[in-house]
Amino acid sequence: MKIVTAVIQPYRLEQVKNALADTLHTGLTVSDVKGYGVQKGHTEMYRGTEFQVDFRPKVRIDLIVTDEDAEGVIQTIVMAARTGSLGDGKIWTQDISNVIRVRTGERGVEAI
Repeated sequence: MKIVTAVIQPYRLEQVKNALADTLHTGLTVSDVKGYGVQKGHTEMYRGTEFQVDFRPKVRIDLIVTDEDAEGVIQTIVMAARTGSLGDGKIWTQDISNVIRVRTGERGVEAI
């Protein structure tokens, strides 16, 4: 099993969620996060004063999937989240040794 984590632009969340639902991957966790990559921060004006904004708003999506489904999920997220601009995001995977469904006590793939 793997956890697939994607950090994407907030306005692409709905497209990613719908694309994953179309491929029958309906369980996901979403968090609002801040960060920066290549684009770094930017400057903004507020009441006539210029200030530096170092962190940009992003959305983090986490999904637990089988090893076999991981690559398909990654490709689905890439296609739905890509705009072709700086700041589109990153995706990474990590191996998971166990998952437990709290409600039933199921473990492993059955708990996904």
